[in-house]
Amino acid sequence: MEHDPHALLRHQEALDRGYSDDEIRRLYSRGEWQRIGRGAYVCTSSYSALGEEERHRFLIDSTTHALSDYAILSHQSAAVVYGLPLWKTPLDRVLVTRNRRGGGRVKRRTTVHCAPMGEHVAVVDGHSLTLPARTVVDLARTLPFEQAVVVGDAAVRRFGIGREDLEAELARAARRHGVDAARRVVRFVSGHSESVGESRSRVMLSRARLPVPSQQGEVFEPGGRRIGRVDFHFDGIVLGEFDGCVKYGRLLKSGESPGDAVFAEKLREDALRDLGFEVVRWTWDDLESPGQVVERVHRAIARAGSPRGQVTPLPSAHPLTIRAL
Repeated sequence: MEHDPHALLRHQEALDRGYSDDEIRRLYSRGEWQRIGRGAYVCTSSYSALGEEERHRFLIDSTTHALSDYAILSHQSAAVVYGLPLWKTPLDRVLVTRNRRGGGRVKRRTTVHCAPMGEHVAVVDGHSLTLPARTVVDLARTLPFEQAVVVGDAAVRRFGIGREDLEAELARAARRHGVDAARRVVRFVSGHSESVGESRSRVMLSRARLPVPSQQGEVFEPGGRRIGRVDFHFDGIVLGEFDGCVKYGRLLKSGESPGDAVFAEKLREDALRDLGFEVVRWTWDDLESPGQVVERVHRAIARAGSPRGQVTPLPSAHPLTIRAL
């Protein structure tokens, strides 16, 4: 049977498909195959086209079969299997947690944490993972604040994690390293951020000590006609919009070009301003140097009047398979 070049191929599977040990070595030596973990390979051209999270999935799939059944994927490895976004987060090792108090270690391709696991774990694509709330708290303990907020916002939104779930995980982690940092992240996370850019925008606005904005509002004219959605709004008067390239792809309708989406977005913004709203936009570059954005928001708040339209709020959770540990 022909091998799928996009799939992981283990050494024994390669032998079963008719490859000899010499052929496997030649393919690897010539750079046609990329070795992922011990005795696992993938086509180099396919692997080169992957993003970091997709490469980490290959690393997980090539590693977990050699780990104990009691090793549960955790931290960023759990986040990757959940499909949660990560920003500037190392993915060079598979992270697992074992349900015991000692014996953690760091190897070339794996990091083993040891801590009590509770009674349940999640099952996704055949992998056992720490529950989403536990994953958020583990990452909040071990990642810088902004990176932890990015993944925490996404987890809370996608899985409907409640504040009580996070507080319970914080209580269980009370004696673990980094729990004070995790408490700060848990106080900050929101289930209304729809992208990495929106999560980072919230961090940017917080660091600038601006008023905390509401998120994901829908704007209506006085007569009830819907104008559209906005990313942020300050007291329903000043509207904030994060402009990421992905946003316009999301707005595309069948048969439309990106230019059509940008033009439609301009018309929408004109309608918002015509209703008396102040609108402030920012981009990925602004997140790195936010000074001008902060000034524009301050000026917009200072000159804001009483718009004729109104902003009303919105999301939902995904079910998750849970099994007893």
